[in-house]
Amino acid sequence: MLISSNTNFAAMDAEPKPSKGGWITFPFLIATMAGLTLAAGGWANNIIVYLINEFNIKSIDAAQIANIVNGCTTLFPILGAILADSFFGSFSIISVSSLISLAGILLLTLTATLDLLKPAPCENGSNLCVGPSKSQLAILYTSLALSSIGLAGTRFTLATMGADQFDNPKDQGVFFNWHFFTMYAGTLVSVVGIIYVEDNVSWGLGYGLCVAANLIGLMIFVVGRRKYRLLKPQTSPFTGLACVVVAAFRKRKVLLSLKSEDYCQEQQGGGTKSVRTTPTNSFKFLNHAALISQEDTINKPWNLCTLQQVEDLKTLIRISPLWSTGILLCTPIAIQMSLIVLQALAMDRHLGPTFQISAGTMMVFVMLSTSISLALIDRFLLPTYQKLTNTSLTPLQRIGVGHALTVSSMAISALVESKRLAVARSHDIHGNSVVPMSVFWMVPQLVVVGVGEAFHFPGNVSLYYQEFPKSMKSTAAAMVAMFIGIAFYLGTAVVGFMRKTTGWLPDGINDGRMDNVYWVLTILGLINFGYYVVCSWLYEYQNVEKMEISSSSPC
Repeated sequence: MLISSNTNFAAMDAEPKPSKGGWITFPFLIATMAGLTLAAGGWANNIIVYLINEFNIKSIDAAQIANIVNGCTTLFPILGAILADSFFGSFSIISVSSLISLAGILLLTLTATLDLLKPAPCENGSNLCVGPSKSQLAILYTSLALSSIGLAGTRFTLATMGADQFDNPKDQGVFFNWHFFTMYAGTLVSVVGIIYVEDNVSWGLGYGLCVAANLIGLMIFVVGRRKYRLLKPQTSPFTGLACVVVAAFRKRKVLLSLKSEDYCQEQQGGGTKSVRTTPTNSFKFLNHAALISQEDTINKPWNLCTLQQVEDLKTLIRISPLWSTGILLCTPIAIQMSLIVLQALAMDRHLGPTFQISAGTMMVFVMLSTSISLALIDRFLLPTYQKLTNTSLTPLQRIGVGHALTVSSMAISALVESKRLAVARSHDIHGNSVVPMSVFWMVPQLVVVGVGEAFHFPGNVSLYYQEFPKSMKSTAAAMVAMFIGIAFYLGTAVVGFMRKTTGWLPDGINDGRMDNVYWVLTILGLINFGYYVVCSWLYEYQNVEKMEISSSSPC
């Protein structure tokens, strides 16, 4: 397992062995993930180059469009998770989303193959390039929107559906490990293989391979339907949380009681009541929502909530400061991922006398670094840490290490870009012309950010899946994607602000000061790291017993 020694999951109620689910579903779900990831990696990781070379869009504008696309793919999973949890179930959401992404990639393939759907190519050496028409842009943006929404609806919902197939938290941990490993490995293959085809053979063939991968993944997923354990969607947990706020405000003047029988308890199967408890003292104002009063006898809607709903909302409030730190953790990474492609286009990308790597392929170093680090962390670092300290590395500690490494990567990026700009000026190179400096100078910063991702990404998923209320497990996994999506949009706003207020990011990056952008990101990362340290120090785990069980497990 990659992260199982530090991953904690909600304890499952003891039930008879189900007739569906279990490891027989594993090949179907992992193969589905592989196909959808190959498809997504092939179009999403090279979209900046496609916009610049095929649609004649300026470099910084192309990077901004890519940030918006990435924001969609990581922000919309929260919507998919809510729909899966509350209305349609995971199977329906994944199936429909896969069809949507298939339609989007197919339309994107048409833009690459039909001359009518893209502008005329620029002549060599000419600065007078004709941009895309409004109708061409409309078709392009439609294809990107469909592809993004479809990808968003599958990735994290598929992870939660896989975990739902198992009752044992240990088995859930194994599945999550393989899920993330498949996601990174599939992206790695697409970055190396499909992107090479796009840059060196044809965009139409490359995107056609993405269509085939998406279609195969969807077919495998549907074939395995009879094997899946399909959980029925429940009433939206967000409705209950909203009810708590409304009911607490309505009964704000009612005096709270110390007696458990004065509070509405959670109902269990068969209509029997659970063991009576009293609400916690934190955020006492919300306790009014579960307090039984005379007004509740007339069944006034949104006037009475269960104690469990009250405590669920308190849990979300307690963890929200930690969640907010993830936004500024991922914002520098989002900006770095788009700027690196622009830097690579203006650097020597030759590997040997004739072979030249694609600018979008630079992401392969992040994927390799993350995949290798995940294995080393699980097999070497975590067992060694446990032997030396007799404790396991907590999710919060893993996330903290990720924060520190991400800040370090931004500082390295600033130093490397300073070196690149110095070489450009010494050779009097302007615009976006290639600088005689190897693109492999950027490998260290990509390796460091990849190692950081191996710490903070699984750590965040583990923390929220463990700490969130049971009714919001799909939402918990998608909350990680949500702050990544917000980070991409925030990154777009930050880059836009810098373009308007500074001269650091002109269309010709050799004439700008991209190194200053990285130094700003370093400072923001340091401030956010300090904020995270304070939040994690003040936070108390809600599921300490589960952590202790997991810590004592040899796996």
